[in-house]
Amino acid sequence: MKETDILIIGAGPVGLFTVFEAGLLKLKCHLIDALPQPGGQLTEIYPKKPIYDIPGYPSVLAGELVDHLMEQIKPFDPQFTLGERAEVIEKNEAGEFILTTNRGTKIKAKVIAIAGGLGCFEPRKPPIENITDYEDKGVEYIIKDPEFYRGKKVVIAGGGDSALDWTIFLADLVEELTLVHRRTEFRGALDSVEKVMELAEKGKINLVTEAQVVGLGGEGKIETVSIKHKTEGVANINTDHFIPLFGLSPKLGPIGEWGLNINKNAIEVNTLDYSTSVEGIYAIGDINTYPGKLKLILCGFHEGTLMVQSAFKHIYPDKKLSFKYTTVTGVTGFEKENA
Repeated sequence: MKETDILIIGAGPVGLFTVFEAGLLKLKCHLIDALPQPGGQLTEIYPKKPIYDIPGYPSVLAGELVDHLMEQIKPFDPQFTLGERAEVIEKNEAGEFILTTNRGTKIKAKVIAIAGGLGCFEPRKPPIENITDYEDKGVEYIIKDPEFYRGKKVVIAGGGDSALDWTIFLADLVEELTLVHRRTEFRGALDSVEKVMELAEKGKINLVTEAQVVGLGGEGKIETVSIKHKTEGVANINTDHFIPLFGLSPKLGPIGEWGLNINKNAIEVNTLDYSTSVEGIYAIGDINTYPGKLKLILCGFHEGTLMVQSAFKHIYPDKKLSFKYTTVTGVTGFEKENA
């Protein structure tokens, strides 16, 4: 049986950064993720998508951020169990947690930190009757490699951050890009909305609001989309790709059976330390909920930082925790001092 101080469920950016913060306190971490590689959604769904709200990076590709996080945690030698899903959690007589995966792997830990992002997820599909006929034939719900669309005609549907960000990113890459949204207002960041509007004014994209895609056509692959406008009826346009970006439908999976307080597919936590209703189990990142919650990577970094402070006290209740700045001691300094 594998053993660790903190078992982190979810190897996305928040889980990875938590390893760094735990390492500064000499706490060992083991990460488990159902995906075959670290990085979570950043690696699996949009590795080439630029991220703009990471401090110190005006822009960083999602995949590059994961690479940097992996480099940052190397000194602390985290262990990984990848391609396996956390299934069952039990407590032994000593109060330690025993987690069993769907493949029978057992890991013993003093503390569990759930950093599972949205949990198990699948794309939300628009109600278009024949959309499944064109999946992998011009209909994609996730953009993994922008170069795949170079020189092509693309229609994106959606009004959130993903739709706006990819519209901005692909505008200079594709032959023709159309963004379709059923409202005139967008749900994304104001800066992104302004950039999209500017692209539309310059004629670099076609912006169609108060409309939605209602049909797809083509022999063997997608060739046209039918767009129904609120007042102007239905119009067909030629395209090589249709990309509906309506977010992900989250499912907690086995986590929902662990006796935690659940609110709309999210885990309720105490904002003092992001502890859950089960002592010794914490939840950080997009999987938790509390008043004022913002689902941002940088907020997850903050939550993980506070969580490991509480985890240290849980693991070593009689040991004094002395917080110091890394600018003073550095990572190497922490290792030498606590060796």
